[in-house]
Amino acid sequence: MTSDPSFEANRGHLTALAYRMTGSIADAEDIVQEAYLRWGRADRATVQNVRAFLSKTVTRLCLDQLKSARSHRETYVGPWLPEPLVDAPHAGEGAELAHDISVALMLALERLSPLERAAFLLRDVFDLDYAEVAQVLGRSEAACRQLSSRARKHVAASSPRYQPSRDECERVVLAFGEAITTGDLSKLEATLAEDAVLYSDGGGRVRAALRPVYGANRIARFFLGVSKKFPLTTDAQILPQMVNGSPGYVIVEAGRPTQTVAFEVQDGLVSALYVVRNPDKLARVQVPNA
Repeated sequence: MTSDPSFEANRGHLTALAYRMTGSIADAEDIVQEAYLRWGRADRATVQNVRAFLSKTVTRLCLDQLKSARSHRETYVGPWLPEPLVDAPHAGEGAELAHDISVALMLALERLSPLERAAFLLRDVFDLDYAEVAQVLGRSEAACRQLSSRARKHVAASSPRYQPSRDECERVVLAFGEAITTGDLSKLEATLAEDAVLYSDGGGRVRAALRPVYGANRIARFFLGVSKKFPLTTDAQILPQMVNGSPGYVIVEAGRPTQTVAFEVQDGLVSALYVVRNPDKLARVQVPNA
């Protein structure tokens, strides 16, 4: 099938939208492919705005996907985290996918209703006006304003107080890694905020904490306990990478990624850690020079 220039010009935007809606690269790629097929069947003479038409198609496909995924999320084993994007943008999709994809934001979006999520993304992330949002969602402009306003308040409540510099983040992450390597509990605890939280997603497929771990001491003991009880293989590589736009690392064993970690840093300390170990979510992680 030959590519369509009018669709390809919007593929990065559509992938970015679908990933933020679903939290899954696999689902995003499937949805964008379905949108491509529907675009091929569309009466293009009636389409005045290609991007708006395709955004509407992808958003509605995402809403359908979220409805079908709801029961799966309710029975998910342990904390759910989005499929990690390593050294984003993924697969050359462009800068749109690399912007505003922090795990904290993705989790905030997960707590919204599907319509709130769509309204927030279309208005606040992709800058559609309310008339366009209303057309995409099939709701009145007033209803879309309410959806977007509610979503914005929830997202703001989950947002970090300030954005640390990349140098600060990397310095803290390096200190964290060195403390784990030496097995020094006090040094590891010193890199963590007192109210830090650890989320670990194994999806019931591999070992992971079934509930969030709260507090610097408990998180430090958890990490050191795991490293002693389940040491890495001799060929393991711990590769510093950007994970969902945040400093972190990828662990590669036997040539394949087995874990990603993304760090959230506040006031010079690690305030949150997001560990993905579910192999289904690591299948598309591509690590250069692994």
